[in-house]
Amino acid sequence: MSERPNDPKPSSPERRGFLKMTTAAVAGLFASRILPASAPPVRAQSTAATVTATLPKRKLGRIGYDVGIFSLGGQAAIEKPDNEEVAVAIVERALDLGVNYIDTAARYGGGVSQRYIGKVMKRRRKEVFLATKSHDRTRDGSWSLLENSLRVLETDHLDLWQLHNVARMEEVDRIFAPGGAIEAFVEAREQKVVRHLGVTGHADPHVLAEAIRRFPFDTILLAVNAADKHYLSFIDHLLPLAVEKQMGIIGMKIPARGRILAPAAPSGETARPDGGISPGPGVTMREAMHYVLSLPVSTIIVGCDSVAQLEENVQLAREFEPLDEEHMAALVDRTQPIHKQALFFRNWG
Repeated sequence: MSERPNDPKPSSPERRGFLKMTTAAVAGLFASRILPASAPPVRAQSTAATVTATLPKRKLGRIGYDVGIFSLGGQAAIEKPDNEEVAVAIVERALDLGVNYIDTAARYGGGVSQRYIGKVMKRRRKEVFLATKSHDRTRDGSWSLLENSLRVLETDHLDLWQLHNVARMEEVDRIFAPGGAIEAFVEAREQKVVRHLGVTGHADPHVLAEAIRRFPFDTILLAVNAADKHYLSFIDHLLPLAVEKQMGIIGMKIPARGRILAPAAPSGETARPDGGISPGPGVTMREAMHYVLSLPVSTIIVGCDSVAQLEENVQLAREFEPLDEEHMAALVDRTQPIHKQALFFRNWG
């Protein structure tokens, strides 16, 4: 499958122009959205190096919620069956570290992810902005999923209910047809079972752009990483529209399940671009996170395999400083040789 006619090539002037626009947008975003935050008391012992500093916050679009720039995704260890002890420990530790947004879905692990998170929510629900999703495209099917989500998450309401992975135009048509899922979403909000509505996807930016033109969703969860510019770019074709609509913008697929990450050097040190170790194709986890956080997003969600990995990622977020245009362009260039694996979730035809 070839690129869409309007998709600029990675090395085109359009890319450089958009990066300049992004830098300006981020400067304004940092001025208005990042707030000082005090981390809550840590109740559990760290299993990795001590995590220091506080987690910066940004506004979740027009919702106005002050969300930490790092949020916990409900995949990885949290969606594995027979993994409750590990999963619950990750969720508990995330809240201890000041993470205040958790994302899951009815489909993750066949419902396992929601159940694990519910074990913590029954005690700590007030500490988190809780988001889940419906993958059903009908009104009745979505209502059924919502009722089950509330039950297993052990809560009486959701902060955010999202349409899960809208990938094709025919799905958009089904959602907005009579008896489509949007009817359940609007009804649930009217009944105050859910507070806000969102849409998610990682396959095609044009499809999601159409969805948010048809309905004033509060948030969008979109797949964007340092390889994005190479094919069906969400940065070019979706992010500006979401910013214009003042949506809460949540980034996902940051490390592409590890497929965008540069390999470690033989010594065990992490490859880096500033000398010492020659980086191969790809980027480090620090670069992956900081690239996306340098875009006008509200937060990023990352699934974690262990408490130690969670702590490392939170620390990277706490150390975030915006990347300049030149550094961002260099990271895009370094992902070119591996962009297909780093964008495995796109519609490749």
